[in-house]
Amino acid sequence: MSGPEARAPRAAVRFTAPAEGRLDAAMQAAYARDGFLILDGFVPPADCDALQVRIATLIETFDPATARTVFSAATQAHARDAYFRESGGAIRFFFEEDAPDADGRLTVPMALALNKIGHALHDLDPVFDRVSRNGRFAGLAASLGLATPLLLQSMYIFKQPKIGGAVDWHQDLTFLYTEPPSVVGFWLALDDADIDNGCLWAAPGAHRGPLRRRFRYQADALIMETRDDTPWPATPPVALEAPRGTVIVLHGLLPHASSANRSTRPRHAYSLHLIDGNAHYPADNWLQRPDLPLRGFA
Repeated sequence: MSGPEARAPRAAVRFTAPAEGRLDAAMQAAYARDGFLILDGFVPPADCDALQVRIATLIETFDPATARTVFSAATQAHARDAYFRESGGAIRFFFEEDAPDADGRLTVPMALALNKIGHALHDLDPVFDRVSRNGRFAGLAASLGLATPLLLQSMYIFKQPKIGGAVDWHQDLTFLYTEPPSVVGFWLALDDADIDNGCLWAAPGAHRGPLRRRFRYQADALIMETRDDTPWPATPPVALEAPRGTVIVLHGLLPHASSANRSTRPRHAYSLHLIDGNAHYPADNWLQRPDLPLRGFA
């Protein structure tokens, strides 16, 4: 499987979002075949605006002196910081690798320095709660077979102009593991996402392969455990380009990635991960919420 920088040999199949979030037979078949589903126009512009305005307010009130954790999808160095480890039930701010200089001073304004904000926006912020728990997402979760959907994790992802870092090939089940596997990702484009500014890439059909790695606690340390060293499939990847308001559904075993953003345009996105409450969520998962019980759409 070539890297996400390569041009896609074919366009990804896409659909106009159903009004109530309920998937029709063609959408169900595409998701079963590819492991992803692109639903254009799923979230109205007013809700996209609300999330972006709210995140700007949160940034204005953030004091960077309280934490300066850099998020690195490549090295996972952030996993050593309690600020990250305890973020499952909080709203925490994580910086882009290229934002601070060698002395730790920001080289760009705060609004352009952040990699993401997570991981409980959907529970702790009223604007994100309202958008995350709307009827369209509830209908989508039901259509995907989540018998008891629980909203586990949320992230506002910036992919900043010029310095937005790449995210290598991975499976969401690596980080949000259940037995049996149940995690599903809803990825909302808050800016137009294309090849030039770091859109998602995926390997169609590769969700039928095994889980390769698992990110978990071993005693007091977070480790990346190899579960299966089968190489990624040779399937040519496709670019999941997404106009603003599009939601991309990602199967938990689907290998997906994104390239760096070296354009002058931002690529903001909101990512929401759900699990089935009927599945077992192990105590050694990295994301724990001891003081914040999981909730569904109610």
